[in-house]
Amino acid sequence: MSDGLNRCPWPGVDPLYVSYHDKEWGVPEFDARALYEKLVLDGFQAGLSWITILRKRENFRQAFGGFQPAKIARYGKRDVARLMANAGIVRSPAKIAAAIKGAQLWLEIEEKELGGFAHLIWKHVDGRPKVNHWRTIKQVPAETPMSQGLAKDLKQRGFNFCGPVIIYAFAQATGMVNDHVVTCCRHGECEMLAETVR
Repeated sequence: MSDGLNRCPWPGVDPLYVSYHDKEWGVPEFDARALYEKLVLDGFQAGLSWITILRKRENFRQAFGGFQPAKIARYGKRDVARLMANAGIVRSPAKIAAAIKGAQLWLEIEEKELGGFAHLIWKHVDGRPKVNHWRTIKQVPAETPMSQGLAKDLKQRGFNFCGPVIIYAFAQATGMVNDHVVTCCRHGECEMLAETVR
């Protein structure tokens, strides 16, 4: 990008990646449906790069009907076959099955647990974003005790493709942690967003 802004180095100059970095990554997300969507997409990322998923995200949204858990929870063999025939997404039987199972678990949590899915996720950071102050990208961890704990919680409930590394990427993306380096233009902006969370 030639706009003169300092950014984290990972998006490079890819316009889609830069836009994602500037508008979404690190912004606190409390909407339960949006958190489910991001968890599913991070699961599909396993073994791939995030930019691969990002380029297919709109295809995923269309294929999965806007990531409405109540609909996905009822998916059967025809839906699985339809998804497996869709070249616009990552066609993994195990990951598709995990998305369906995750939707069913999401519904249970929303119906039976105080605060629902968003509370389940955010309680692992005491309901507030953790603001880190990394000076270089090399300091940013791949996983933390928090992501290990959340991954264990999700796995015990029956979720799949939610190991501690995937979950830490999920936490970074959903603003549970602010891992923009301190020299990045978004670090301070996301820090201010964190201050608005009660």
